[in-house]
Amino acid sequence: MKTTENRELAVEREEKLLARVKAGRIVRVDALVRDLGVSAATIRRDLEQLEKRGTLRRVHGGAMAVESNLDEPLFDDKTQIAATEKLCIARAAVGFVKPGASIFLDGGSTILAMAPLLREMTDLTVVTNSLRVAAELAGGGPTLIIVGGELRRRSQTMVGPLTEPALSALHVDIAFVGTIGLDLETGLTTTDPREAFTKRLILRRAQQIILLADSSKCGKTSFIRFGSPEEAHVFITDSSTPEHLLKVLRRKGVRVITV
Repeated sequence: MKTTENRELAVEREEKLLARVKAGRIVRVDALVRDLGVSAATIRRDLEQLEKRGTLRRVHGGAMAVESNLDEPLFDDKTQIAATEKLCIARAAVGFVKPGASIFLDGGSTILAMAPLLREMTDLTVVTNSLRVAAELAGGGPTLIIVGGELRRRSQTMVGPLTEPALSALHVDIAFVGTIGLDLETGLTTTDPREAFTKRLILRRAQQIILLADSSKCGKTSFIRFGSPEEAHVFITDSSTPEHLLKVLRRKGVRVITV
């Protein structure tokens, strides 16, 4: 119980720390100590971890935000961006779903495009933290398991430490995961620390990870890192994704499918 509480406090502190860095561009350790009510050693340890994830850059006496953070559109707007490409990617992704399988669908707009294509698959278990995916499948079809947690209204997903009890008890055959940004150096990134926390859990709870991202996400960096592209077993994208990125991923053992 104490470990869970400590983890929740650490995630909350991380979220506040990142928000201050993003708002101020450069913040000092002494200011973070005062604002967050923890020791300088704790702040420096947090900054070290966050720098390793590519979410900020440490400077003398403090930290600064990384450049070129990618903002997240409203969810309904996201579904309209590269809509044709997302549908083609979703169709290719559904080809990996076999009868009797258990799969995880996260809250990305490309993942959401998969949901209507699964409605007739009754011999399937779908685990999701997405209210939009759950709404698509609530009327019938696969067995549906909804992961509880804190509601992130912007993405209509359940996120944060409260998702851990359910996800740590599950093991799925395939996790279909989306991303806001995909960059070979900074990795897979999203805009919200709570969402990143849940995505990191998902990456550990699947036998196979399939990453879905259209070309508009590639070469971009958002606010917080949740994983590396090479953690995916399969990457499905559209034909406009830069070839050099695809070549690097292939060399790292990722199966690349373009549609």
